[in-house]
Amino acid sequence: QVWQIRLDMHLLNHDGNIIDAASVAGIVALCHFRRPDVSVQGEEVTVYTPEERDPVPLSIHHMPICVSFAFFQQGTYLLVDPSEREERVMDGLLVIAMNKHQEICTIDSSGGIVLVKNQVLRCSKITAVKVAEITELIQKALENDQKARKEGGKFGFAESIPNQKITAFKMESAAVDTNSVEEQAEEIITKADPPSEVFANPVLYTPGTAQIGEGIENSWGDLEESEREEAVEEEGEGDATAFECQKMEIEDTSMMEENKTDEPILLSDSEEEEVVILQPQELPKKTR
Repeated sequence: QVWQIRLDMHLLNHDGNIIDAASVAGIVALCHFRRPDVSVQGEEVTVYTPEERDPVPLSIHHMPICVSFAFFQQGTYLLVDPSEREERVMDGLLVIAMNKHQEICTIDSSGGIVLVKNQVLRCSKITAVKVAEITELIQKALENDQKARKEGGKFGFAESIPNQKITAFKMESAAVDTNSVEEQAEEIITKADPPSEVFANPVLYTPGTAQIGEGIENSWGDLEESEREEAVEEEGEGDATAFECQKMEIEDTSMMEENKTDEPILLSDSEEEEVVILQPQELPKKTR
């Protein structure tokens, strides 16, 4: 039987070079982690609770740390630990993972750039120096945490939680001098223009609509001059057309009265409408 350990990392804020930050966070989390103590007697395995025995750390012999290098102008310029803006304009990225014994664990190159042998060797030498510094910082932090736990105190992340110090883009508090605020306010008031004594009264143009101050008159629905002329012409044409229609109706009425006789009107067979009855069409029966 073996322990299955899963490490999940959640990104809260990103300002570039997330690979290096994730490698440091991951290795520190594994070094800080404690598993339950276990005893094996024959085929019987006993897992002790934290109350019965203190949890034990994992057996980590090496700390692989990643160091990123950004290249610009096809490798002419080299930059260690690029920021988010620098990553946007870089030509290529080289990531080297190494432990403090200068053993290379992995090398990853991305981007449209070709590196020569001397460039890779130079980056490996820089990585060895950076890995030694970061490993020493990690070990000191773990020692301080273990010492604080033995004394019954808190260190690092656990110490920052009650004080609410874990915030993003936090700025230190600065003192503000308020002794001369009243003098400055009086000076500003004396230099300012006196307020107007005329109070604006609401103007009621139409029922349910009021306006404070003169402002601009409401022209909603008003017609322009050209539209008004067209409307007047249309009204004039409409009156003339109505008069002509009335005149034609009077003339038609007089002609009908003149031609009116007592003789019946006979309709021929051709004038009668033909009636056709539509029968529903029988659909063919479906056969299987």
